[in-house]
Formats: sequence, structure tokens, C-alpha cells
Amino acid sequence: METHVVIMAGGIGSRFWPMSTPQMPKQFVDVMGVGKTMIQMTVDRLASLCPMKNFWVVTSERYVDIVRKQLPEIPVDHILAEPAARNTAPCIAYACWKIRKHYPEANVVVTPSDALVLNIEEYRRVIGSALEFTRAGERIVTVGICPTRPETGYGYIKTGEYVESEICTVSSFREKPSLEVAEEYLADGGYLWNAGIFVWNINTITEALRRHAPGLASVMDEMSTSFYTPAEKAVVEKLFPTCEKISIDYAVMEKADNIYTLPAEFGWSDLGTWGSLWTLKERDENGNAVVGDDVRLFDCKNCIIHTPDLKRVVIQGLEDCIVSKHGDRLLISRKDHEQQITDYSKD
Repeated sequence: METHVVIMAGGIGSRFWPMSTPQMPKQFVDVMGVGKTMIQMTVDRLASLCPMKNFWVVTSERYVDIVRKQLPEIPVDHILAEPAARNTAPCIAYACWKIRKHYPEANVVVTPSDALVLNIEEYRRVIGSALEFTRAGERIVTVGICPTRPETGYGYIKTGEYVESEICTVSSFREKPSLEVAEEYLADGGYLWNAGIFVWNINTITEALRRHAPGLASVMDEMSTSFYTPAEKAVVEKLFPTCEKISIDYAVMEKADNIYTLPAEFGWSDLGTWGSLWTLKERDENGNAVVGDDVRLFDCKNCIIHTPDLKRVVIQGLEDCIVSKHGDRLLISRKDHEQQITDYSKD
């Protein structure tokens, strides 16, 4: 039973402007200043699971060339172009129907392209454990992250009974909570962050979609008659936009009864905001986190500076601020206004 990896890479990362733009969203950017983009880091940490010929990327049509350039080792016909954004269920279904046509017994890992993992060895161990569990039967595993703070930006998973040493049933999924509710979840100890990382057998997920999202499955069945033929592009462009916009959580995870979770601790973050980057980057004695070659800070505290394409940056007297310059775009904002950056940067 071969392992395959599906990477979802269609988002636009609007909260990370100006580093992330619709033309070059954050999954294709060296966010951490380490010489690799987020999607390259995602591939690297999963590369030990299977050969590159078993990797798949689902992305927007506009990003296909970027994926080809950044991940030249992945087969060109494994880069699947979405002609329209339709949320995670159609994205995942497209990849899984495509895999199923040639690899009907595949075991599949599905992951976002733009998350950060600090403890890569533990991450690989957790994914390997989930793969072993899904090989043994019709089981769907969602990896849950043990929370470290009362986070309001993530959905949560309520754990149920343990069925193996580290895998338990899912009692329920919860929407992004208020701060008060998030504090209750943290104190309870039975809640996990929903990381959007899934592991399943290809037959298990396709049958689950047939049962719980029959309309979507019907579109995929019709699309699949063209897979691996010259007609595929035209058929996908015609049919994919007819899919309902729906997340995999709503389509399957909240309805199926064979859902499990594996509570994990491997230093995960979805890197959704400038504040999350500031939290994860190494900081100087004044709490400043910097990505850039020659950044000189004077009387600055708790700032995030992201200026990798500037030769020299000098900043004096800022506190709790974001400074980011990319191309001909510049952002200077207080960190506590980061949720408004999407609105501030609109054309």
C-alpha cells in the first residue's frame, strides 16, 4: 500500500500583506528567512515518507508555473490546477479521485502548504503512526495539536475515547471560539487545535464523500472520465467550478463516524498573521524578530521586521510594530492592528 502526499496550495494569504500577495502568496515565499519557501519546507519534511513521484500539489491555475519552478522534482501532471476556488473539500476530492484512478489502494496524507513545523522528527513520527492506523481499516485521522495558549484563530477538536496508545475518537469539532471559550478549552485539557492535516486510505475518503457529499462525488466521477487524457484540462475547467464551496470539515469530518485524532506536539503554527511569525522567530534582547540582511534597530521593542530584499534597514523608536517591505509595497503598522491589514491593503 503506497503512501501519497497531497499538498493544498491555493490560498492567497491576505493577512500577510505585503509579503504575501495574490500574485505571490505566502506558501511561495521564504517567510522565515531560511532560504526555502513554505511549500518547499513542507515537501522537505514529508520527503522521507514516499518518493517525489507520489507527491501531488493542488493549487490555483495562476500558481502552477510557480509550483513547477519551486518544486521541479514533482511530476508536472501531479500539479493539479483549480480553475476556481472552491474550498478544501473539492480541492481534496480532485486529488483523491485522480490518485484513485492509478493507485486504488493508496494511503494518503493531506496537508496545507503554508504551516510551520519546528520539531520535524516528531512530525514524521506522528504522520507515520497515523498512516499505520489508517492502513488497518476504514479510518480517517485528523492530526490535532495540543494547545499552548487560548487561541481564538483556530478551530478545535474535542477528543473522545482512546482506541490505541495515542489515537482517540473525535467527540466533536468546534468553530473558532471567543477568548473566554478558548480559555475554557485550554483549562479542560480535552481540546486540540485543528491543523487541517488528514490521513486516510483512498477508498475510505472517496466512499465518505459519496456518502456525505454525493453532489461533489458526482462531479468528481464525471471529471474522472477525462483524467490522464488530453481532454482533462477542458473538462476540469468546465465542471470544477460547479462544485459546492465547502470545507472538508463540513463535508465529511463533522458527519462521518469513523473519525479519529492523534494529539500531537511538534511545534506547529499555521503562520496566519504577522503576530504568529513574531512569536515563532528568534528574538533579540528587546523582543524584536528580524528577517533581513542588515537590519539595525535602535530603541525598538517587540517589533517584527521583514525586509529581506533591502540592503540596509535602520529603524529607531518603534514599539510593538510590524515593518515589512516587499517589491514596491511597504507596511508599517501596530501589531495589534494585524487583523485589519487585509482591509488596509485593499485596492
